[in-house]
Amino acid sequence: MKIERLNQDKIRIFLTFDDLLERGIQKEDMWREIPKVHELFSEMMDQAYSELGFDASGPLAVEVFALPAQGMVVIVTRGKVNGKSDDHIQDDESDEDVYEMEVTLEQSDIVLYAFRDIEDVISVCKQLHSAELIEDGRLYAYNGKYMLAFEPVGIELPRYHAIIALLAEYGEATSITTAVLEEYGKVIVPAKAVIEICTHF
Repeated sequence: MKIERLNQDKIRIFLTFDDLLERGIQKEDMWREIPKVHELFSEMMDQAYSELGFDASGPLAVEVFALPAQGMVVIVTRGKVNGKSDDHIQDDESDEDVYEMEVTLEQSDIVLYAFRDIEDVISVCKQLHSAELIEDGRLYAYNGKYMLAFEPVGIELPRYHAIIALLAEYGEATSITTAVLEEYGKVIVPAKAVIEICTHF
Protein backbone atom coordinates (compact mmCIF):
# COMPACT_ATOMS: atom_id res chain seq x y z
CA MET A 1 0.00 0.00 0.00
CA LYS A 2 1.48 3.32 -1.07
CA ILE A 3 0.06 6.67 0.03
CA GLU A 4 0.88 10.10 -1.36
CA ARG A 5 -0.53 13.54 -0.74
CA LEU A 6 -1.92 15.37 -3.78
CA ASN A 7 -2.85 18.53 -1.89
CA GLN A 8 -3.94 19.59 1.57
CA ASP A 9 -7.32 17.87 1.31
CA LYS A 10 -6.60 15.06 -1.14
CA ILE A 11 -4.53 11.88 -0.99
CA ARG A 12 -3.94 9.01 -3.40
CA ILE A 13 -3.57 5.42 -2.21
CA PHE A 14 -2.22 2.73 -4.50
CA LEU A 15 -3.32 -0.80 -3.59
CA THR A 16 -1.77 -3.80 -5.32
CA PHE A 17 -3.87 -6.91 -5.87
CA ASP A 18 -1.65 -8.54 -3.21
CA ASP A 19 -2.80 -5.90 -0.71
CA LEU A 20 -6.40 -6.86 -1.46
CA LEU A 21 -5.67 -10.61 -1.47
CA GLU A 22 -4.01 -10.44 1.96
CA ARG A 23 -7.24 -9.03 3.35
CA GLY A 24 -9.51 -11.46 1.52
CA ILE A 25 -10.97 -8.70 -0.67
CA GLN A 26 -11.84 -9.13 -4.35
CA LYS A 27 -11.59 -6.20 -6.75
CA GLU A 28 -15.40 -6.20 -7.10
CA ASP A 29 -15.80 -5.86 -3.31
CA MET A 30 -14.30 -2.36 -3.32
CA TRP A 31 -17.63 -0.66 -3.94
CA ARG A 32 -19.71 -2.93 -1.69
CA GLU A 33 -20.71 -2.07 1.84
CA ILE A 34 -19.00 -4.96 3.60
CA PRO A 35 -17.02 -5.02 6.89
CA LYS A 36 -13.75 -6.09 5.20
CA VAL A 37 -13.80 -3.00 2.99
CA HIS A 38 -14.56 -0.77 6.00
CA GLU A 39 -11.61 -2.36 7.82
CA LEU A 40 -9.35 -1.74 4.82
CA PHE A 41 -10.53 1.87 4.58
CA SER A 42 -9.89 2.41 8.31
CA GLU A 43 -6.42 0.93 7.87
CA MET A 44 -5.75 3.24 4.90
CA MET A 45 -6.89 6.29 6.87
CA ASP A 46 -4.76 5.29 9.90
CA GLN A 47 -1.73 4.94 7.64
CA ALA A 48 -2.52 8.26 5.92
CA TYR A 49 -2.66 9.92 9.33
CA SER A 50 0.58 8.37 10.63
CA GLU A 51 2.54 8.94 7.37
CA LEU A 52 1.11 12.24 6.15
CA GLY A 53 -0.83 13.69 9.08
CA PHE A 54 -4.00 13.47 6.94
CA ASP A 55 -6.98 13.70 9.28
CA ALA A 56 -9.92 11.89 7.72
CA SER A 57 -12.69 13.08 10.00
CA GLY A 58 -15.81 14.54 8.42
CA PRO A 59 -17.27 13.99 4.95
CA LEU A 60 -15.02 12.29 2.43
CA ALA A 61 -15.36 11.75 -1.31
CA VAL A 62 -13.71 8.48 -2.32
CA GLU A 63 -12.93 7.60 -5.94
CA VAL A 64 -11.79 4.08 -6.74
CA PHE A 65 -9.99 3.41 -10.02
CA ALA A 66 -9.36 -0.15 -11.15
CA LEU A 67 -6.15 -0.42 -13.15
CA PRO A 68 -5.84 -3.51 -15.32
CA ALA A 69 -3.31 -6.02 -13.93
CA GLN A 70 -1.81 -3.48 -11.53
CA GLY A 71 -4.23 -2.95 -8.68
CA MET A 72 -6.47 -0.14 -7.57
CA VAL A 73 -6.05 3.55 -6.93
CA VAL A 74 -8.17 5.17 -4.24
CA ILE A 75 -8.39 8.95 -4.22
CA VAL A 76 -9.74 10.41 -0.99
CA THR A 77 -10.85 14.05 -0.87
CA ARG A 78 -11.70 15.62 2.44
CA GLY A 79 -14.83 17.77 2.38
CA LYS A 80 -15.24 20.96 4.34
CA VAL A 81 -16.95 20.47 7.66
CA ASN A 82 -19.38 23.37 7.94
CA GLY A 83 -18.11 24.77 11.20
CA LYS A 84 -19.36 21.70 13.01
CA SER A 85 -17.48 20.33 15.97
CA ASP A 86 -15.90 16.92 15.55
CA ASP A 87 -16.65 15.99 19.18
CA HIS A 88 -19.16 13.38 18.09
CA ILE A 89 -16.39 11.35 16.48
CA GLN A 90 -15.20 9.37 19.45
CA ASP A 91 -16.58 5.87 19.21
CA ASP A 92 -13.92 3.85 17.39
CA GLU A 93 -16.29 0.95 16.81
CA SER A 94 -18.73 2.83 14.61
CA ASP A 95 -16.60 3.47 11.52
CA GLU A 96 -19.62 4.43 9.47
CA ASP A 97 -20.05 7.50 11.70
CA VAL A 98 -16.48 8.58 11.14
CA TYR A 99 -16.42 8.27 7.38
CA GLU A 100 -19.29 9.71 5.42
CA MET A 101 -18.20 8.27 2.13
CA GLU A 102 -19.35 9.00 -1.35
CA VAL A 103 -17.77 6.27 -3.44
CA THR A 104 -17.46 6.22 -7.21
CA LEU A 105 -15.75 3.50 -9.20
CA GLU A 106 -14.16 3.72 -12.59
CA GLN A 107 -12.58 0.97 -14.61
CA SER A 108 -9.69 2.02 -16.78
CA ASP A 109 -8.90 0.01 -19.89
CA ILE A 110 -5.81 2.08 -20.61
CA VAL A 111 -2.46 0.85 -19.32
CA LEU A 112 -0.55 3.96 -18.26
CA TYR A 113 2.97 4.13 -16.83
CA ALA A 114 5.05 7.13 -15.75
CA PHE A 115 8.81 7.37 -16.31
CA ARG A 116 11.26 9.79 -14.70
CA ASP A 117 13.40 10.37 -17.78
CA ILE A 118 13.52 9.69 -21.50
CA GLU A 119 16.30 7.09 -21.07
CA ASP A 120 13.87 4.83 -19.19
CA VAL A 121 11.29 5.28 -21.96
CA ILE A 122 13.88 4.38 -24.63
CA SER A 123 15.02 1.32 -22.63
CA VAL A 124 11.52 -0.03 -22.08
CA CYS A 125 10.52 0.59 -25.72
CA LYS A 126 13.60 -1.28 -26.97
CA GLN A 127 12.78 -4.21 -24.68
CA LEU A 128 9.12 -4.27 -25.75
CA HIS A 129 10.15 -4.10 -29.40
CA SER A 130 12.91 -6.74 -29.27
CA ALA A 131 10.62 -9.14 -27.40
CA GLU A 132 7.97 -8.46 -30.08
CA LEU A 133 5.43 -7.65 -27.39
CA ILE A 134 3.92 -4.40 -28.67
CA GLU A 135 4.69 -1.62 -31.13
CA ASP A 136 1.80 0.67 -30.41
CA GLY A 137 1.27 3.24 -27.66
CA ARG A 138 1.19 7.00 -27.13
CA LEU A 139 3.86 9.05 -25.39
CA TYR A 140 3.02 12.16 -23.36
CA ALA A 141 4.98 14.63 -21.24
CA TYR A 142 3.18 15.66 -18.06
CA ASN A 143 4.35 17.18 -14.76
CA GLY A 144 8.01 16.63 -15.51
CA LYS A 145 7.52 12.95 -16.36
CA TYR A 146 7.01 10.89 -19.50
CA MET A 147 3.79 8.90 -19.74
CA LEU A 148 3.42 5.85 -21.94
CA ALA A 149 -0.18 4.81 -22.65
CA PHE A 150 -1.38 1.55 -24.24
CA GLU A 151 -4.79 0.14 -25.07
CA PRO A 152 -4.55 -3.57 -24.33
CA VAL A 153 -7.50 -4.50 -26.55
CA GLY A 154 -7.02 -7.88 -28.21
CA ILE A 155 -3.74 -8.69 -26.44
CA GLU A 156 -3.70 -12.22 -25.04
CA LEU A 157 -3.10 -12.54 -21.29
CA PRO A 158 0.47 -13.98 -21.19
CA ARG A 159 1.73 -11.25 -23.53
CA TYR A 160 -0.22 -8.64 -21.58
CA HIS A 161 1.44 -9.69 -18.31
CA ALA A 162 4.86 -9.63 -19.99
CA ILE A 163 4.20 -6.03 -21.14
CA ILE A 164 3.11 -4.98 -17.63
CA ALA A 165 6.18 -6.64 -16.07
CA LEU A 166 8.54 -4.71 -18.37
CA LEU A 167 6.73 -1.39 -17.85
CA ALA A 168 6.83 -1.89 -14.07
CA GLU A 169 10.57 -2.57 -14.22
CA TYR A 170 11.32 0.88 -15.66
CA GLY A 171 8.38 3.01 -14.57
CA GLU A 172 5.42 3.08 -12.22
CA ALA A 173 1.69 2.72 -12.71
CA THR A 174 -0.23 5.96 -12.49
CA SER A 175 -3.88 6.84 -11.94
CA ILE A 176 -3.85 9.89 -14.22
CA THR A 177 -6.46 9.57 -16.94
CA THR A 178 -5.74 10.03 -20.64
CA ALA A 179 -8.34 12.84 -20.61
CA VAL A 180 -6.10 14.77 -18.19
CA LEU A 181 -3.05 14.02 -20.35
CA GLU A 182 -4.83 15.17 -23.51
CA GLU A 183 -5.85 18.42 -21.83
CA TYR A 184 -2.87 19.31 -19.64
CA GLY A 185 -0.04 17.19 -20.98
CA LYS A 186 1.89 17.38 -24.21
CA VAL A 187 1.58 14.66 -26.82
CA ILE A 188 5.08 13.69 -27.94
CA VAL A 189 4.28 10.60 -30.03
CA PRO A 190 0.55 10.29 -30.91
CA ALA A 191 0.68 6.66 -32.18
CA LYS A 192 3.00 3.66 -32.57
CA ALA A 193 5.20 5.13 -29.81
CA VAL A 194 7.29 1.98 -29.27
CA ILE A 195 8.30 1.59 -32.93
CA GLU A 196 8.81 5.37 -33.34
CA ILE A 197 11.16 5.59 -30.38
CA CYS A 198 13.12 2.50 -31.48
CA THR A 199 13.47 3.99 -34.97
CA HIS A 200 14.84 7.32 -33.72
CA PHE A 201 17.04 6.17 -30.82
